[in-house]
Amino acid sequence: MGSRTRTVRKVLTVGELIFQSAERLDRADLAYGHGTDNPFDEAAALVFHALNLNHGDALRAYARVVSPRGRARVSHLVTQRIRNRRPAAYLTRRMWFAGLEFYVDERVLVPRSPIAELIEQGFAPWADERQVRRVLDVGTGSGCIAVAAAKRFPRAQVDAVDISRPALVVARRNIRRHRLGRRVHALLGDLFGASDSRRYDIIVSNPPYVESQDPHLAALAHEPLAALAAGPDGLADIRVIVAQAPAHLNSGAWLLLEHGHDQARAVRDLLVAAGFQCVTSRRDLAGIERCSGGKWLELG
Repeated sequence: MGSRTRTVRKVLTVGELIFQSAERLDRADLAYGHGTDNPFDEAAALVFHALNLNHGDALRAYARVVSPRGRARVSHLVTQRIRNRRPAAYLTRRMWFAGLEFYVDERVLVPRSPIAELIEQGFAPWADERQVRRVLDVGTGSGCIAVAAAKRFPRAQVDAVDISRPALVVARRNIRRHRLGRRVHALLGDLFGASDSRRYDIIVSNPPYVESQDPHLAALAHEPLAALAAGPDGLADIRVIVAQAPAHLNSGAWLLLEHGHDQARAVRDLLVAAGFQCVTSRRDLAGIERCSGGKWLELG
């Protein structure tokens, strides 16, 4: 009798495909930090996107068998990540911030600010959320901070300002996506240039704060440089914001700034020198001082 040979097709589950993809990413020696900080989480984001899976259903999804076509989609996406070194968020066109999903592309930074944690806490203990009626997001980029703030403060009007027209196209897309067009206003301007004489209860900003010669900028090459670098010490934009903010703050209002991990003392000194009160810094989930703020009180 003749013998028959069978072709055994390899069966992979979602979980196994994530591990396999993570190994590929790990061997490629990639830079992380755009929402994930390790190959496994990056692989999970790519696999779930390629297979159109819900992250909220992750535990059940891991055991699902992936079709050959699905495996091909995952392989293509992982290959793109390795060959082009583009952040995964630019490949998937999506990122989460403060529990909300946003559209992103190379016109804006990938959302990953510790300000998300502050918004989820209602900016406590800095601000009294019951008194927040107007918020200004300086350098809004994708609009993630402005949108998240509007969600957290449902009675507030939020102005989202950016000097980049392309960035505002992305911000407006996210504002429409979250149906906040009546409360979040995307404005073109340099820092406070679009705010006129308006005053706010909170001014918040994730400004450029990387030193212009910082070697880590090479790993961020796909992101807009103007949204990252701010002079030799990284504080050029923060100095201007601190100096100009008082003219746009109500008495008792707060200026809240993200900054680099080693800039907290310098930012606090700038706030104190400008006349802000109750100046403090907040630590992120890693225990690093990444946000500082001060209260503006008009005297007389």
